[in-house]
Amino acid sequence: MATTQECIALENQFGAHNYKPLDVVLTKGSGIWVEDVEGKKYMDFLAAYSAVNQGHCHPRLVKVIQEQAARLALTSRAFRNDQLPFLAKELCELTGYEMMLPMNSGAEAVETAIKAVRKWGYTVKGVEANKAEIIVCDGNFHGRTTTIISFSSEDQYKEGFGPLTPGFSMIPYGNIDALKKAINKNTVGFLVEPIQGESGVVVPPKGFLKEAAKICKLNNVLLVADEIQSGLGRTGTLFAFEHENIRPDMVIIGKALSGGMYPVSAVISSKEVLGVFNPGDHGSTYGGNPIACAVAREALKIIIDEKLIERSAELGKYLLNKLRNINSPYVDFYRGKGLWIGIVLKKEAGGGRRFCEALQKKGVLAKETHENVIRIAPPLVITKNEIDSALEKIEDVLTR
Repeated sequence: MATTQECIALENQFGAHNYKPLDVVLTKGSGIWVEDVEGKKYMDFLAAYSAVNQGHCHPRLVKVIQEQAARLALTSRAFRNDQLPFLAKELCELTGYEMMLPMNSGAEAVETAIKAVRKWGYTVKGVEANKAEIIVCDGNFHGRTTTIISFSSEDQYKEGFGPLTPGFSMIPYGNIDALKKAINKNTVGFLVEPIQGESGVVVPPKGFLKEAAKICKLNNVLLVADEIQSGLGRTGTLFAFEHENIRPDMVIIGKALSGGMYPVSAVISSKEVLGVFNPGDHGSTYGGNPIACAVAREALKIIIDEKLIERSAELGKYLLNKLRNINSPYVDFYRGKGLWIGIVLKKEAGGGRRFCEALQKKGVLAKETHENVIRIAPPLVITKNEIDSALEKIEDVLTR
């Protein structure tokens, strides 16, 4: 087996440099634990940005993907398969929505939502052709396609990739007055993360989503919740929007929909909204393939059977309280919900990267974002004892 340095050298030579990962080369995973090519074990406190909520290589998911791959992998949507109808039914029954549209990556699902919202605006709301506008929030992260980066507030995401896609307006995250002012006769949707992930696990002011839902309803604007990272148990509820007792018109999901085993995403909504699509309007060769659907069905069952939502709520509260008791000269404050926490460092702390590298040496893998925030998001199968073990290492790094 190749060494860590050999793998890094090969990737640096032959791979495009569009990521700056920690210099750890992983080769095995089980539950919250991963192992590198040198045989060293680590606790995964990122969970592939919430994709591995069910833990690495969950035995039930491994069994399902092996069995389905040996039976039938892909039909395209030119033909039907015997897994997609049941995933659609089970997902709609679990969430209470009427329809689902399957895709592969989270970004593809966001693109799907944008197309659906725009077409709904023209065919149902009656907006003038090519005038539809969607409101987004400052600090958003919805993916990296050309259209999605067009409404990012991060200059780096856009620089060198123009011309950008029009049709979006931006408001400060959590500012309800700005939302009211931004809505006009051409507004068809408000696309929002109930908790912003890439920005550093940013929780909006209490009541913001509830008020936003009312405003959208009053103005016949679709409220679209991007729950790709925050959904499926991560924040201690099935979806993060449930903390405010609202029901968006459309929800975008991905990542943990497959437990990290396979790219699976979906958009769920009403028949009125997703019903705007006609054959040929939208699609994907791999979207809704039998492997994806079989894995997603099992991934959803694991979340319910193993009470991962309840576990996230209970252990997330425990972890956040313990972190807040750490007296660190480097930390400004902690924030989050469930097992999704941002450690916000002071500007003079020297950035989050060096803290993540120090944690790596101690056997805990986390990742910085926006320079001064450390994201904490372990698989939801983590135990209280494992949290306590990790806390010792985190406290050591944050205090020394």
